[in-house]
Amino acid sequence: MDTTTPSYDALTQAFLRLHRLQHLQSIAQWDSAANMPPRGNEARAAAMAEMSALLHRLSTEPQLARQLDDAEAEPLSEPQRANLREMRRAWRQSNALPEALVQRAALVTSRCEHAWRTQRPANDWAGHLPNLREVVAVAREEAQALSQQLGLSRYDALMDRFEPGMRAATIDAVFGELRRWLPGLIRDVIDRQSREAVLQPQGPFAVDAQRRLCERVMRLLGFDFDAGRLDVSAHPFCGGVPEDVRMTTRYRDDEFLGSLMGTIHETGHGRYEQNRPRELLGQPVSESRSMAIHESQSLSFEMQLGSHRGFVGRLAPLVAEAFGAQPAFDADNLHRLLTRVKRGLIRVDADEVTYPAHVILRYEIERPLVEGEIEVDDIPALWDAKMAELLELDTRGNFKDGPMQDVHWPSGLFGYFPCYSLGAMYAAQWFAAMRRATPDLDARIAAGDLAPLFDWLREHIWTQASRWSTDELVRRASGEPLNPAHFAAHLRARYAPPAAR
Repeated sequence: MDTTTPSYDALTQAFLRLHRLQHLQSIAQWDSAANMPPRGNEARAAAMAEMSALLHRLSTEPQLARQLDDAEAEPLSEPQRANLREMRRAWRQSNALPEALVQRAALVTSRCEHAWRTQRPANDWAGHLPNLREVVAVAREEAQALSQQLGLSRYDALMDRFEPGMRAATIDAVFGELRRWLPGLIRDVIDRQSREAVLQPQGPFAVDAQRRLCERVMRLLGFDFDAGRLDVSAHPFCGGVPEDVRMTTRYRDDEFLGSLMGTIHETGHGRYEQNRPRELLGQPVSESRSMAIHESQSLSFEMQLGSHRGFVGRLAPLVAEAFGAQPAFDADNLHRLLTRVKRGLIRVDADEVTYPAHVILRYEIERPLVEGEIEVDDIPALWDAKMAELLELDTRGNFKDGPMQDVHWPSGLFGYFPCYSLGAMYAAQWFAAMRRATPDLDARIAAGDLAPLFDWLREHIWTQASRWSTDELVRRASGEPLNPAHFAAHLRARYAPPAAR
């Protein structure tokens, strides 16, 4: 019997070429955020648009359709079939969008994001509006094209790029339940914590000392500096490729917890990337499963582990060594600082209790925006109303700390925000599964033994990559589908235990 797989082999070569070009694209994107001088933006935007058009052209070559069909009849292994499934998914996404639209999207988002960097500090919503209108117009065109190709609503079609298989109907149900109990929990925890004494660290905190502390903690968390690095950008992110992971953070000399916890967050992303299956690199099946699964890694590191009382006990002496001993660096006080719940304007600075409210707010604006039910000019009033409802805060006239605070909309990343709270739910579900597998997990974390945690993530998440659908990956890892009850239980156990009420 003929066991050759010529069509599948040709596809693997085509996708390997795409991977290599995407490698260069990702490094150029990192450089734009971390190193590029302001006057380089127009030339870089044109180059990135050209690269986007080239990648689109290569991923829509006519022979790929025939090879995808022919490969279905070839004798493939189970991992090869999974790879073929992911190839077809990528092909369908690419072929839904005309090249001219892909190129235009790259140009308008690059222009909007670059201008946003200076418009946001200036609170210049009026200046931001024309660029954002262009970005939304392009996003709607993309949504319509993808909707027709995939048979989904326009918002679902955009969300599917980041979270395959997830639908707004599920998000509505999950976020609706969150809305039911979250405001009461926020009030309860803030009231309880108001009676606790907390010492504030006394700065300034030298940036060089913060950088050394961040890199030391990254090493503690297993980050491989031979395959990655840490730099600075306006908005922290993790990019690059598994062989060359590029992470960024940002520093302020009047506080250090933002840079430290932001770095721990990005290290979760980085370790996922560095541990994707090496034998499959360059193929779609080796890609991370979804952005919510990716966020579950960063939040497993930052929230589940980073704010774990036992882990904070290991962090405290490192902090004291970095900045000099002071009472605020006592482990118990540091833990109180890291688990402080406070209503705030800025999503990336939010604690894990109030954070979902920020995500719900953005979802409830961007979904009707994509669907054409509201316009860009409606965003500020909706933002103000929802911030008052969800977090009891007044944001009127404060655009820089309101709808301009995130890079996502200027960059055209509509459909991404739900992934953050889904990621928090998955992270809580992972830790529940870890505790079943390793009953003394918390004691081992307190003793500095993080191996059980990393081993579990490596086996169940990192090396699985995109071999399974998200639902199947979650079931195989935790024994059940997405179950938001684990997240609710985690928040109540950490922030409102019965004995402390």
